[in-house]
Amino acid sequence: MKSPAEIIELMLAGDAFSNGLGMEVLHIEPGKCKIRMQVNEGMVNGFNIAHGGITYALADSAMAFASNAHGVQCVSIETAISHIKKVHINDVLTASCTTLSRNRKVGIYEVKVTNQSDELVAHFKGTVLISDREW
Repeated sequence: MKSPAEIIELMLAGDAFSNGLGMEVLHIEPGKCKIRMQVNEGMVNGFNIAHGGITYALADSAMAFASNAHGVQCVSIETAISHIKKVHINDVLTASCTTLSRNRKVGIYEVKVTNQSDELVAHFKGTVLISDREW
């Protein structure tokens, strides 16, 4: 069985989106993940704040890495996010994912997205379907 780090390396090798956003994995273990990225000019909306999809993408990737780090392939089946605080150009965002519940077929995860001042900017919750396919 592959290690969590090997699994994330495989996932990132084919993940043009996460790589294109500049996501960096800080910590990985089965069921837990911490990743970081910096907001740039190409990530803002018409209000000159980060598009909501930026925090969503970061949280979604954190959940994907945490859930897949168990060694079997997982895909999201339901997610939700609450945007709590504005995110600006040059903010450094960190997404910390933890497992709330996991059984043979379904896992539920929570992701807290914070800025460089450790202020909560978004709260994400997601459910993944757990397959029988090993990495």
